[in-house]
Amino acid sequence: MEKNLKAKKISWFIFAVCVIAVYKLLDNFGEVTDWIKNFVSVLMPFFMAVLLAYLFYLPCRKLEGLIQKSKAKFISKRARWLSILIVYLLTIVFIVLIFKFVIPTVYESLSELLTALPGYYNSMKENLSSLPEDSILNEENARFLIESLEQIDLTEYLNIEKITEYAKSIISFTMIIFDVFVTVIVSIYLLAERREIVQFAKKLCGAIFQESTYKSIGKYFRKSNAIFFRFISSQLLDGVVVGILTSIAMSILGVKYAILLGFFIGLFNLIPYLGAIIAVVIATIITVFTGGITQAFWMLIMVIILQQIDANIINPKIIGNSLKISPILIIFSVTVIGSYFGIIGMFLAVPIVAIIKLFVQDYITYREKIREVKEET
Repeated sequence: MEKNLKAKKISWFIFAVCVIAVYKLLDNFGEVTDWIKNFVSVLMPFFMAVLLAYLFYLPCRKLEGLIQKSKAKFISKRARWLSILIVYLLTIVFIVLIFKFVIPTVYESLSELLTALPGYYNSMKENLSSLPEDSILNEENARFLIESLEQIDLTEYLNIEKITEYAKSIISFTMIIFDVFVTVIVSIYLLAERREIVQFAKKLCGAIFQESTYKSIGKYFRKSNAIFFRFISSQLLDGVVVGILTSIAMSILGVKYAILLGFFIGLFNLIPYLGAIIAVVIATIITVFTGGITQAFWMLIMVIILQQIDANIINPKIIGNSLKISPILIIFSVTVIGSYFGIIGMFLAVPIVAIIKLFVQDYITYREKIREVKEET
């Protein structure tokens, strides 16, 4: 009786503590959310380090295997660190080349576009105003739009000086450098100690879960890892390929700001379906202002052809057939997950849905087997 009474008292005490904790949480919800945001921002370099190590894992592993075959013992014994060093050096060289050749061109095009944008804006207003009276674009709603646009002074907001000031007021350069430094250092140690980390995770799961659950966790972890890695690495490669091809094709057509627009389309191509549509629409509108409707039309046709080649030939070759998901499901997942987690959510929506689809398919197969067994018995 005394033991039962003590157990009840402990249970009621724990329940009361939980009620008080929930009440204080709801009463100070704003402060709690701010604390969580600050905590996540502090941990962000470590999250980015995990992502960076995840992306570099496969090339480091492949290169480590090649170095281990060396006959020189001094080199073969240090295969892991040498592979990490080579991969990071190649990455640095690649980034330097981008900043030397691509970024300056994109920056100059963007600066020129922002400088000329007020002129394009005024030209658009004049073209709308000069339309015939019976034109659908010159009705009362269009005139109201023109009057609203006339009250906006684009030169006040759209120039490089203003944008630079906005950027300086939002971020701190020194903190970014520090976060990048922490990210790189932590990612290097994660790659160097990856086997020890994996072994520890396996032992921990084996100690916590039963053998059947442990095997299921291992199976789904391997499949999820394969889906994520293949999608992320291949999507990045596909975005680079699309950006280069689009820039070359636009340059051949004589489209102004070809490299900027190609870079823009390649970047947005990382977001499945919606990203490509948004980028193409914006690029077409800019080309209408800079080169006219005819050039914009041919540019649109060319980009659509390249997008079809990418969707039917390039992308399947890179990603493979492991992520066969309905376009409707992809658009739905990109919209929903992106609304909660922003650009990163849009980018990762497809592999997340692919993993959920894997769980659902296995569950359906499991239930069908149980039903078959019941029917047989």
